[in-house]
Amino acid sequence: MTKDVLLRIKGLQSVEAEEETVEMIAPGIYFERDGKHYIKYDEAVEGTEETIQNLIKVDGSSMEVTKRGVTNAHMVFERNKKNHTYYSTPFGNLLVGISAKDIVLKAAEDSLDIKVEYALEVNYEHLADCTISMNVQSKKRAHLHL
Repeated sequence: MTKDVLLRIKGLQSVEAEEETVEMIAPGIYFERDGKHYIKYDEAVEGTEETIQNLIKVDGSSMEVTKRGVTNAHMVFERNKKNHTYYSTPFGNLLVGISAKDIVLKAAEDSLDIKVEYALEVNYEHLADCTISMNVQSKKRAHLHL
């Protein structure tokens, strides 16, 4: 895969009987090191001119997401394991628990497909069941457009 990529992220949160979907497309940088895939991209913060720098590190059994900027966090998703982290926002810190149920990584020559299913808790209380689906494509061959 090329260094310059387009990233499509779709998040689904299920809280009781309601579902909320969020989707975004962003340009990014891709590289591979020691069998792990890395994706860097910036995320716009709605209502401000600030951005959040994101780094995703994924292999077949785990994914790490590091956020730096107006929001700061280091979230670890490991299959069948619960991890806790502090999610720092301008309004204060939240203690977040992540219990990954499944992590699927499909790598091809010019793309990556990643799907993570997990339970999300905040301050030790279950908040939602979530799914993150990501598609990363070489910019030159991408079927995505900004």
